[in-house]
Parts: sequence; structure tokens; C-alpha cells
Amino acid sequence: MANGQNAAAAAANIFKVPELKAKILFTLLCLALYRLGSHITTPGVNVVALQALAGQFQGTIFGIYDLFVGGGLQRATVFALGIMPYISASILFQLLAAVMPAIEKLQKEGEEGRRKLTQWTRYTTVVLCIGQSYTYALFLEAQPGAVLDPGLDFRLLTVLMLTTGGVFVMWLGEQITERGVGNGMSLLIFFSILQGFPGAVLNTFELYQAGGISLIKLAALAATLVAIMAAVVALTMAQRKIPVQIPRKVVGRGRIREGQRSFIPLRINSAGVMPIIFAQSIIIIPGTLAAFMGNPGPGSSGARRFIYEMSQALQVGTTWYYVLYVVLIIYFTYFYTSIIFNPTDLAENLKRQGGFIPGVKPGAKTADYIDHVLTRITLPGSVYLALIAVLPYLIFSIFDLQTFFFGGTSLLIVVGVALDTMQQLQQHLLLRQYEGFMKKGRVKYRGRQRYM
Repeated sequence: MANGQNAAAAAANIFKVPELKAKILFTLLCLALYRLGSHITTPGVNVVALQALAGQFQGTIFGIYDLFVGGGLQRATVFALGIMPYISASILFQLLAAVMPAIEKLQKEGEEGRRKLTQWTRYTTVVLCIGQSYTYALFLEAQPGAVLDPGLDFRLLTVLMLTTGGVFVMWLGEQITERGVGNGMSLLIFFSILQGFPGAVLNTFELYQAGGISLIKLAALAATLVAIMAAVVALTMAQRKIPVQIPRKVVGRGRIREGQRSFIPLRINSAGVMPIIFAQSIIIIPGTLAAFMGNPGPGSSGARRFIYEMSQALQVGTTWYYVLYVVLIIYFTYFYTSIIFNPTDLAENLKRQGGFIPGVKPGAKTADYIDHVLTRITLPGSVYLALIAVLPYLIFSIFDLQTFFFGGTSLLIVVGVALDTMQQLQQHLLLRQYEGFMKKGRVKYRGRQRYM
């Protein structure tokens, strides 16, 4: 009861802070604009015919993409590309930094380097928007009755509308990050995923009323979803703390900084949701190729026959799908962790600060120790991540429920963004309290001070 009262008081305090209230309202306004644009159809598209073909998105790259843009691809809206081109460009530069010293140097140049990388990311986003929108226009023309007047004019108009929409969504995300609450890019994906949740719950309730699912099954499903959500929260927050000792040091004018004890937090899942996205992107290649080939049948020959057999073998629910899915997730967890986490840089920074890990020599030995610990904790983290990714498929298959689905990718994104946003709100509240406390007086240091 006390926890509920504290949560209610914290929620009430959010709107008592004028600056925080303005940030929240601005964020909600940007999200409302995003959802408004997600219902404006691209000119020249027959929405009714496109919705009848919506099932073809399943098992293809368009299906995953459609999840992150809130169903914009199925409706062919002006925001159909969503924030994904910008995310793809950011990931591209993050990966290139591991193999291109020039980009890695820019990342370490501080604010000026980050500004250049941001500008390059924006230009790359525009290029990706043009390429993706043109490919999407070709896909629409390949669907019977989806385009009213196919041809070059339709393709150019689609490229113009979707590229403009993609750049506008990128601008909205940057505005939320700068003037709102939370990370704008993550919040747009978060909002896109959650927008289908109320409709899925309503459809499930209607299925229960029609007798399609029993009350016991519905209760068991709800309990299972809560348990999976708790597991995702545990995976997101779990970390291994490596103790660090910072020795006593003279900092100038006779002042002495006493030794401090701290720690290096290594997350069990440092790669986040990216391994699942990479694994899905690879495992659905056969299904995507089959969709572009017009879904070839068992009577096909040559390459079409091979694509057909691969797409059938890797359909959701098959043994090969789950085995390959788990293997790819574990592999990409190690791969992406090795890219975003550099033990050598961490060891060098720790050495420059005069800190050390008790029992480990500074420098190369520290880097090897951190790499060893990271390798060990990544294995259970990757297995846990694969289990969370596969478990929802198995659960909904057991309950034989088609009206509601919440995959591992969605869960990780929703939980991660929610925790990050709540942390930022908490920081704003603490900062406000600290400002009020400091206004009562100023701390003045005179002469030689010794920090105890």
C-alpha cells in the first residue's frame, strides 16, 4: 500500500514541476503528430485492396518493419518508413566505427565529432529513405489492385511523399530528445508498437465472449504474459559489478582527494534488442524472396524450387526455425557486444584516472580481465535473450491464439524504453529538489580543504 502511495505521489509531483510538465506536453504533442501522419495514405494507393493483401507481410522483412512503424506499411501512409531509416543509419555508422579509424576518431573528438557524425547520419537517412521508398513502390505495384495508376509517376510521387515523411519523423525524434522527455527515436518505436495493443486486447475479449477461448486459458495467458514481462525486466536490469579502487591523490593547493571505491557495471545483455533484429532479418530472407517471386509452389523448379523449400522449412513454428533462430541470436549477441564494448578503451580510461581493479594489474591485464568477465556473462545473457525471443511464439501456439501477439522484440523494446524514460523523469525530479535545496545557501570553500 505504501509503495502505491509513493508511486501516486511521484506521478503527482511530475506535473508540479513547470519545466517537466512542459517537456511532457511537448512530447505528447509530437507523438500525436506522428500518429496523425500514420493515418494519411500515400496518393495513388488502393487501401482496401492493400489491406486484403496484408497477410503477405507475415514472414517477410516487411512484417518486421511494419511492427516498428505501427502498421504504416500495411496502410501505405506517408509515415510508412517511420524512424527506421534513421535507426538503420545510426547502426551503420556504429558498425563502421569498428572497421574505419576515421569514424572511430570522430566518436572520440567530443561534441564537434558527434555533430559531424549526426550530420552524416542525417544525409545517410535521406539516401536510405529514397532507396526504401522506391523499393516499397515497386512492391506495391507488384500487388494486384494495390496501385490505381502504376508507372514512373507513381514511383516518383511515392518516393517524394515517403522520403519527406521519413525526414519529418527524424526531425520529430530529434525534437523530442532535445526538448521533450526520453529518447525521441526510441519513444517513436515504443509508441508504434503499443498502438496495436488495445485493439489486440479488445479482439481477445471478443473471442472470449464468443466462446473461442475459455476463462481458465485467458487467465493462464495473462499470468504467463506477466511472468514473461518480469523476466524481460530482470534481463534488462541485470548486471555484473566489477569493483574499482581509486587511490588517494593530491588534486592541487594541498587538497587531497581520499581514495574511493566504485564499480564498473557490465550488463548481462549489453547488446539489447539488436541480436533479435539481426537474427530475424536473416531468417526471413527466404520468405521475403518468395513473396517477391509471387510465392512459388511445390511444382516450381530451379531457384524458385529452392526458395520455396527454404521458406517452408523456416516458417514460424517449424523446428528448423527455432533452432536457427536461437543460434543466430546467441551469435549476434557476442558479435554486437564486441562492437559496442571495447575493454581496451575502458582499461586505458581507468588507468588515466589512476584507478585499478583489486588484484589485477592496470593496462593490458585489466582489459583481458574485463573481456574475460564480459565473455562469461554474455553466454547466459544470450541464452536468456533467445529464450525470451522464442517463448512468446510457443506460448501463443499452445493457447492457439491468433488475435493477440507480443513478441520478444516488442517486449524488450517496450520494457527498455519505459525504464529509460522513467529514469529520466526521476532525474528531473531529483534535480528540481536539489535546486530547491541549493537555493537556501551556497557552499564556500576557503583556504586549504581536505576531503574526507
